[in-house]
Amino acid sequence: MIIFGTKGYLHQLAILTLLCGQCGNPAAHTLKKRVTKFTLFFVPLFPFSTKYTTQCTFCGAEQKVTKEQAEQLRTQAAGGQGGHPSGQPQQQPYQS
Repeated sequence: MIIFGTKGYLHQLAILTLLCGQCGNPAAHTLKKRVTKFTLFFVPLFPFSTKYTTQCTFCGAEQKVTKEQAEQLRTQAAGGQGGHPSGQPQQQPYQS
């Protein structure tokens, strides 16, 4: 009998002040990385899905972002800069 499955990990990468596209408020947003790993006998072996999102702490809306956008936002957070990066799409509610 072989037991296999998946396990998800959620990492908070940064907290940024951005203008929310859903509610229109300049609010804190959390930048999150969600990694899903394949498991065999409850041992995580390798990641097969990685997704990045930002979530507005005011209204709770989540938006998917690309890895490049997430790295850019994380760099801004490390540099102490807030704001809305150029080229980021409008915020939309997260749908899983």
